[in-house]
Amino acid sequence: MPADYKSRIGNLIRDARKHRGLTQAELAQQLATSQSAINRIEKGHQNLSLEMIARIGEALDSEIVALGAGPTHLRVTGPTTLSGSIDVKTSKNAGVALLCATLLNRGRTTLRKVARIEEVNRLLEVLNSLGVQTTWLNDDNDLEIVPPRELDLHHVDEVAARRTRSIIMFLGPLLHRADTFELPYAGGCNLGTRTVEPHMTALRPFGLEVKATDGSYHATVNRAIEPGRPIVLTERGDTVTENALMAAALHPGTTTIRNASSNYMVQDLCFYLQKLGVTVEGIGTTTLRVTGLETIDVDVDYAPSEDPIEAMSLLAAAIVTNSSIEVRRVPIEFLEIELAVLEEMGFNYERSEEYVARNGHTRLVDLRTQPSQLKAPLDKIHPMPFPGINIDNLPFFAVIASVAEGQTLLHDWPYDNRAIYLTELNKLGGQVKLLDPHRVMIEGPTSFTGTEIVCPPALRPAVVVLLAMLASKGTSVLRSTYVIHRGYEDLAERLSQIGAQVESFRDI
Repeated sequence: MPADYKSRIGNLIRDARKHRGLTQAELAQQLATSQSAINRIEKGHQNLSLEMIARIGEALDSEIVALGAGPTHLRVTGPTTLSGSIDVKTSKNAGVALLCATLLNRGRTTLRKVARIEEVNRLLEVLNSLGVQTTWLNDDNDLEIVPPRELDLHHVDEVAARRTRSIIMFLGPLLHRADTFELPYAGGCNLGTRTVEPHMTALRPFGLEVKATDGSYHATVNRAIEPGRPIVLTERGDTVTENALMAAALHPGTTTIRNASSNYMVQDLCFYLQKLGVTVEGIGTTTLRVTGLETIDVDVDYAPSEDPIEAMSLLAAAIVTNSSIEVRRVPIEFLEIELAVLEEMGFNYERSEEYVARNGHTRLVDLRTQPSQLKAPLDKIHPMPFPGINIDNLPFFAVIASVAEGQTLLHDWPYDNRAIYLTELNKLGGQVKLLDPHRVMIEGPTSFTGTEIVCPPALRPAVVVLLAMLASKGTSVLRSTYVIHRGYEDLAERLSQIGAQVESFRDI
């Protein structure tokens, strides 16, 4: 292996390790090697086999290289002007929650237009290892899920489970299926430490106890324990609320959940539970009353609503490229605060009359963006639980603020270190100053210039860098884009359909 290749691969491994928050010693332990060997690898002083590189990539959840092919990169030529129309795809987070919720049902579930992304693929691999049959029915991404009479909880696909944080949402449905079971530790985006304790607040009233040891959640269920009073969630989290809902769905009594999230994916889960025959009251509020069933065995057909985060991605793409495009099927009730802030910044757009999503509930509109001269908002921009600015939408304001006149303060309080990745915009000519791990000050307007960047390990900041590249002069390269494929289906191809010059390539 030539020395320059060894150095480049060593740098990729070092960056991926740091993004995962691992020391050299911790990575060495995972690979059953020495810290000095990892040090030599990262300095480019060690010959590496493809098998070893693949093992390192798996340990770091980073597509450094796959056997037989290198990681996927994106080459972007800009600046570009977008045009035409594009439909928002269905919600990734709703699709993930619904896949977990199919474990409640002993009958067949058909989900319509499921986001065909890496996160979903990993969950399907885990479901398959439990004995669940999953079948993609057509090119529209309709998905059929048929569970076995008895789940095989002894052969969980550990590799797939460790590559998704969503595995934690198996706790709610599985506590009704077994008195003891194990789930491998969850992975996913590197956004800092996120505890399982809020989930335990939601699930202990159903008799669940979890001990986290040797890389797995060890779960035991005491059937004598049932909710005797309202469950008060200590964190108004989406997945926490979903776990509580799924646990309550197979509890025959009435469970009251307070401080519940009312976000889009939670509402989709509630509508699905209603199709299963579960009574759910208070949808869209922070107090949910769930009257569950002892068993659920029905054939159901459900269409999750569109994804407000993808809608925001497309709006941001139009804003930073100063383009006029039509974004169709936008779930407006989950973007109203974001649009209000953008209006304050000077964003001009037209919107259609409202119509109803395929789930029969969610309100949609079509939006046509107009080229606009933006100015920084007077106040800081920070996320809040719904109906505030969505936590996943906050990073898009970093690239939007970069093309606005003046200073914008973003406060990303929920995550330990996601804001740090927004400084990657500086490599393209941005002026993003990190004030602390949660706050950045952005000075605009910016004239972005193309360069080569290794993809940040967090999904939304990675897409933010890609969007800035659309507005950059010259050619940019975004390397190792697996994290984007975890959360978006064919994003580069779809941006190309509305005029972006984005092509996918591999080195090897």
